[in-house]
Formats: sequence, structure tokens, C-alpha cells
Amino acid sequence: MTPQPTAGPDGAVETVFRMEFPRVVAAVARIVRDVGIAEELAQDALVAALEQWPRDGVPDNPGAWLTATARHRAVDLVRRRETYARKLAEIGRDADLVTAPPEPPADPDDIDDDLLRLVFTACHPALSAEARTALTLRLLGGLTTAEIARAFLVPEATVAQRIVRAKRTLARKNVAFEVPYGPDREARLGSVLDVIYLIFNEGYAATAGDDWLRPALCEDALRLARVLSGLMPKEPEVHGLTALLEFQASRTAARTGPEGEPVLLADQNRARWNRMLIACGVAALARADAVASGPTGPYVLQAAIAACHAHAYRYEETDWHRIAALYALLAARTPSPVVELNRAVAVSMAEGPEAALPLVDALTEVPALRDYHLLPSVRGDLLSRLGRAAEARQEFTRAAELAGNAREREMLRRRAEEMGD
Repeated sequence: MTPQPTAGPDGAVETVFRMEFPRVVAAVARIVRDVGIAEELAQDALVAALEQWPRDGVPDNPGAWLTATARHRAVDLVRRRETYARKLAEIGRDADLVTAPPEPPADPDDIDDDLLRLVFTACHPALSAEARTALTLRLLGGLTTAEIARAFLVPEATVAQRIVRAKRTLARKNVAFEVPYGPDREARLGSVLDVIYLIFNEGYAATAGDDWLRPALCEDALRLARVLSGLMPKEPEVHGLTALLEFQASRTAARTGPEGEPVLLADQNRARWNRMLIACGVAALARADAVASGPTGPYVLQAAIAACHAHAYRYEETDWHRIAALYALLAARTPSPVVELNRAVAVSMAEGPEAALPLVDALTEVPALRDYHLLPSVRGDLLSRLGRAAEARQEFTRAAELAGNAREREMLRRRAEEMGD
């Protein structure tokens, strides 16, 4: 079980756990070639930090301290294995059973990025799609099982079982810690994109905790998306995901107020949007269009939606009709209750709340959205715009009760209070 430090000098252990844990796991996995063992060694380093930092002080570079500590333990483990292997060989055992696996052959298409290797390893076809995403969010995102469960809209116990089984499967099948080549890389791409997107979303709107944003996760996800774009330049969905993340990241500075409280899209100061990131998003979307040869994929469609927001210098200039049409296409490509909820929001802005309310009401019976706080939040907003304040207050109150993030919960409670008694 992953240690969950809640105290330490100036909260340093908690901060490093959130920010550096994925990098530590990735660095160690390259040595031991087993993500389960790598996570255990990273956890050992965290325990060492909990023991030593209060006594000796926080290191100048706590992330490097954790990585070095975990790597030393990994090297010791490998040396013990090698010593044992030599002893077995000396007494006549088959050397093939005890020698370490060879390094993968050099390939000009390979990239030297441990985090990306970790993503592709966790997205191995031997795992189910749900297990791939859960494991990568755990290892790369450093998320707890509770946070992943909220992202998946499934019970926490289900996620915990998926992660444990996934690590066992990778170890049993001796899956190499590498970015695969050729057809294997293509086969894993869709899952990798989904994982990167979920990691970005957890940083963009944290499912739990006291902070609305976790910028480090957004930065890691965006960096990995950019690396993939260079690695697979003929894949439109890779460019589509990169464009989407560029557009979303461009709003980061405007998404929180002075006290860290969430600022809704309609209230954001768009002068604070990062125009350089928007330009990068436009360029990435153009690359996706240039290499496209078939039906538009879901990430390209989502990037096109984000581009509509990016091109509007004022909220009132947003082309909601185009956004609603794009969401309709997205719903046809990848049916999802969350996509339908977003489409309803776009319809409410294009055609009015009375046109969107029946769409939202139809989603209240969907089991996957029963505990999804954004459903009552959207419904509350529609009811408020229709002048049905008492009903809106009930919806905002329920949304606040379901929200896992403290900042978001506070905002929803304020909205409920604004509806009066």
C-alpha cells in the first residue's frame, strides 16, 4: 500500500509525494524492469524521507534525494540478484535461467524518456483498458485509488483490484520496460492517449484535495503529448490530443482567483489566457487536419471545440452553435453520458436552457452519473437560468455534497446560497 504522508517539515513530504513520485518510479523501473518492484522501492524512499527529513532537515532538492535513494536501493537489489545468479551458475545451473534480460536493440525511432516508457509499459495489451489507465494514473500521476475511482466513476475497491492485478500480470509476463516498435506501438497508442488525457484532467480540475489545480500533472501530460507528436507525426489523433491540451492549458492562469478558488469559463479574464499556448494548439490542430485521411477522431473533435473557445476574445463571442454541432459529432463517434452532458451545456447556450433541460433530465437515470457532481451542477445552472431558484438550490447543494474537491465544493455551496431560502 502506498504511504500517504500528511505531515512533515513545511509539508515537504506531501508535496514531493505528489510531484516527484511518478518520476521516481519511472527512474527505478528502468533499472529493475518491473513496475511493481519499482513502486515498492519508491515507497521505501518515501518512508526514508518521513524518517530522516524531520530529523535532518529537508534537502535542497527533495525530488533528487528521493530519486537517488530509490535508485541506490534498486542497484543493490540488482546486484543481489546478479550475485545469486552467479552462484547458481557456479553450481552448474543453466545460465539462460539466471542471466538478466538483454537491453532492447537501439532504434532510431526510440526516445529516451522514462516517463513515456512507463506509460507504454502500463498500457500493455496484456492488461484490460480499465487496468491500463488505472495503473498509469497510479504510477505516472501518483494518484490515490480514491482519486482514480472518481475519474472512472467506479467504486474505489474496483480500482484497487485493477491496479494490483495489473502489476501482477506485467510481472508474470515479464513485460519489458520500453517504448514498443512498429505495430505494437500503434496498437497501444489509443490507450496511451486516453491515459495522458486523464492525467491532464486530474491536474486541470483535481478530483480531490484542497487545490483546484495540480499544474505538475498538466505539465507532464502536455509534455508527453508533445513528445508523442514528434514520435508519431502521421497520427492525427496524437496531434489532436496535443492541440486539446495546449488549448486547455492556455486557460490555467485565469481558472483560479486570488485565493485559489475556481473561476468559471464565463467569468474568466481572457486577457490572462496564454496566447502562445493557443498558437501552439492552432498549429497542432492544423497538423492533425493535414495528416487526416478518415473520419475525424474524438481528440481532434475535442480540440476543435476547445479552439472555438480559444478564438473568442469575449465569452459572448463564443460560437455555441458550432460547439453544439461538434459535440453531436463527438457523441456519435464515442457515445458517453459525459459527452451528452457537455452537449447539453452547449445546447443551452446555443438554444436556451429550456432546450437543454430535457437532455439533462434524461441523464439523471444513467447509473454511471448517479454520483457525478457535475450532473446536478449543470441541472442547477439550467434551473437557475429558468428562474426556478428553489429547485436550483437543491441541485447545487447535492452537487456540493458529491464534489470531492474542497475548492469546487465551496463554489457549489456559494451558488446554492445565492439561490436564497
